[in-house]
Amino acid sequence: MIPGMVAPTAPARVVGIIGDPVAHSLSPRMHTAAFEAAGLDWRYVAFRVPPARLEDAVRGIRALGLAGVNVTTPHKETVIPLLDGVEPAARGAGAVNTIRLEDGVLFGYNTDAPGLLDALTEDGGTALAAARCLILGAGGAGRSAAFALAGAQVKSIMVLNRTLSRAQDVAARVAHAAPACALTAGPLDAATVARAGEDADVIIQATSATLYAAMGGGGGRAAWLQALKPMLRPGMTVLDMVYTPRRTELLAAAADAGATVVDGVSLLVHQGARSFHLWTGLPAPVAAMRRAVDAADRTR
Repeated sequence: MIPGMVAPTAPARVVGIIGDPVAHSLSPRMHTAAFEAAGLDWRYVAFRVPPARLEDAVRGIRALGLAGVNVTTPHKETVIPLLDGVEPAARGAGAVNTIRLEDGVLFGYNTDAPGLLDALTEDGGTALAAARCLILGAGGAGRSAAFALAGAQVKSIMVLNRTLSRAQDVAARVAHAAPACALTAGPLDAATVARAGEDADVIIQATSATLYAAMGGGGGRAAWLQALKPMLRPGMTVLDMVYTPRRTELLAAAADAGATVVDGVSLLVHQGARSFHLWTGLPAPVAAMRRAVDAADRTR
């Protein structure tokens, strides 16, 4: 070694998140805290990837030797054909939110589904067996929620979506995988939401409506969202997958009505903990992850 030179150290492993947008994501802070708590020299980076560049970005995971990435909107579905393999649960749900690179192979997973169950049962104290569930939205998040709840042996699931055919597709997929669960589909309109909300024990909000409402968009004026509010009641659990803001318009109304509320931060932490384990093979430091997200949320 040349005198004065410092001995090289092993390079840090790098993971990240790909999506569009990603600037609002709390995942970098959460996983950075997790790596520090676990004593790992790892880095987590947010990569904004427009849809037209997704294929290039996926190739870049392998080319750059990343340990893996999280996948968020709008890529959870379209990334699947670009991977070398996908776990059966993610294949069935038609959505991938975590990719791991191992021995040059890109493999896709869905940690949203088990993370959702963790959030409902551990943070919400919700008994899912025989519950009547309503899912608002049939995109990647809503589809993952439907598969997760069916696997938890709920009594019934109704999926509502603006494009009815998408809701029907999700219901058909889940019914095939879980024939013991009663699956129905319908349009995401005020009348249907009001009827479904009246009977639901668990409501999962899986659209971007509450996010857009907080950003000053039209989500808060959605007729279906307003129609749901009078149906909220004690004994019901309401989970909003949106975590920015943490207390969405829907969750605020649910809390006022005496329902149990589970915010998107709970889902973020639990799905993130499962991604952490997939990448590192170690148990996730969930408490450290939650503290990091709570601290970041207070500074917003």
